[in-house]
Amino acid sequence: MVSRGPCAALLAGVLLWAGLAGASDPFPVTAAAVAVPAEEAAEARPTGYREVVETPETFPDKGDLQATLRSVTLVPQRGYTPIQVTVHNLSGQPRPVHLAIQSQGRVTERSLQVGPRERVVTYLMLPADLTSGRLEMSSPGVQTSSGGFYLDGYRGARVMVLGDVKSFERTTAMNRSEDSQEPLVATRFLDARVAPRDLAAYVGYDAVLVTVPPGEVPDDVWAVLESFALSGGKLVLTQPPANPRLHFPLLQDARAELSAYGFGQVRQCRDTPAACGQALGDDVASAEGIVRPAGPPPQWERNDMLRDGRQPLLASARAPVGRFMFLIFLFTLAVGPGGLMLARRKGPLAVLIAVPTLAAVTCLALVAWSVLVDGFRVHAARYSLTLLDRERSRAVTVGLAAWYANLAEETVSMPASSVLLGSQEPEDPPRTLDWTQGLVLRDSFLPSRTYREWGEVAVLPSRARLTARKVEDGVIVQNALGADIVAGRLSFQGQLWTLPAMPDGAEARAVPLPPSPPESLPAESGADTVLELPHEVGLRFPSATSPVQAELEAGEFLVRVGGRGFASTAAVDVDLEDAVHLVRGGFEEVRP
Repeated sequence: MVSRGPCAALLAGVLLWAGLAGASDPFPVTAAAVAVPAEEAAEARPTGYREVVETPETFPDKGDLQATLRSVTLVPQRGYTPIQVTVHNLSGQPRPVHLAIQSQGRVTERSLQVGPRERVVTYLMLPADLTSGRLEMSSPGVQTSSGGFYLDGYRGARVMVLGDVKSFERTTAMNRSEDSQEPLVATRFLDARVAPRDLAAYVGYDAVLVTVPPGEVPDDVWAVLESFALSGGKLVLTQPPANPRLHFPLLQDARAELSAYGFGQVRQCRDTPAACGQALGDDVASAEGIVRPAGPPPQWERNDMLRDGRQPLLASARAPVGRFMFLIFLFTLAVGPGGLMLARRKGPLAVLIAVPTLAAVTCLALVAWSVLVDGFRVHAARYSLTLLDRERSRAVTVGLAAWYANLAEETVSMPASSVLLGSQEPEDPPRTLDWTQGLVLRDSFLPSRTYREWGEVAVLPSRARLTARKVEDGVIVQNALGADIVAGRLSFQGQLWTLPAMPDGAEARAVPLPPSPPESLPAESGADTVLELPHEVGLRFPSATSPVQAELEAGEFLVRVGGRGFASTAAVDVDLEDAVHLVRGGFEEVRP
């Protein structure tokens, strides 16, 4: 018994040591414990794509004039949904055709001329907050026909594809997701040959893909796709052209996989299809819109704040509460203690006459204040970021305007190369949108005595420029931007120069900036707050300020100008309360 005790104790100690050693090693247990969540996370991760199948519906069944509507279209995140309509004239006579979509008391319309035996593909841009409607087609001598439709209001990432399903799957290595699985993107497929020619058809989607060979895309479609990228869109070319600069002249590196392009970006998939599909997922994950006007608060939260806690950008849009309270206080004193004194001196009949008279006088005073101070004009505050392309004589603008009209402003016109963007949940939106030539908004563009914000993106012709010439003791700059310069900077001959205030058409001498410490060089061009947007305004431009306020390259300038800016709605006559426009571009060097 004595001899077995130590052996048993020794054996127990060895086993205990081995057990503790195994228990102290955390890797097998942790790896097993972590492997299951990792696999579950991989399974729950969105993959593949969800195709929104568009169903063609033709009406009427008989007759010489027919319309084919492609319904169940994918609604974009913001902006407008392009509704594709094909009009076929079976007769031997040309016909004027009017197309109109009726939805919730709002009308989207377009007029066109269809030749004999001609088939025309056109698009009506329906505001993205609408998900159903009824299309009506009318023509002189033809009975009006109509057909209803519904749209797909998917809430995830949404992309437009110029190409078919086969080319998309081949160039992105993405497959259809199962019905029970969350897709990476929802897709809408369009034939590139009949793709929309209006910029408004593209700006609301998170990305636009071109999956067909470049030769199958018409030149005018390439032009609008370039404008889409310039104005803040994300464009993906799964089969890049041999000479990308033919369609995208501002590319710095024609062979780069991802290039910043104006306010947006152009991605050329030159790697494997799987890498292209993964890059598409990364692009749409960060899409947030180039400009985001603030909408009104919910009706149950009526206050001075806008949606998401934003502040109005117009002082005239806020009621003069202090002055009104002072008038109410005076009225209360006159009716209360004043009425009591009047009753003691003149009797109750005098009070019955004086109180209504005093109330009428107070109301007239409030009305007179509104007329004399606010007037009948439209008040506005305008803000914009502009990139000047001097070689092609155009201006790329992302803008925002805050409006307040004492009397309703009914109509505004926009060219096809610009887009007017409202808030995502509009209140009392325009009731009539005519897309025959660009966009004409009628009825309630600006309702009376209601604060409104409208965003804009535009690529417009412009001869605005800045010229500079070297003299013995400095640099002379001439302002030919069409607006007064408040302040600015330019990079000339390896040195930064600051610009003073200059009226339009005037000349001034630039002042050289002293050398800055190396750590401040990356932010030099935007260091001065006068060359930045106000904080509350900058919240409406989540990603647009970076291209404008990046470090200045040689031969570039950045200035702040006043006035109404370069956007299309600058033609509207307003009382301008505030204006901040940042303009960046390359200046023209004039030889002495």
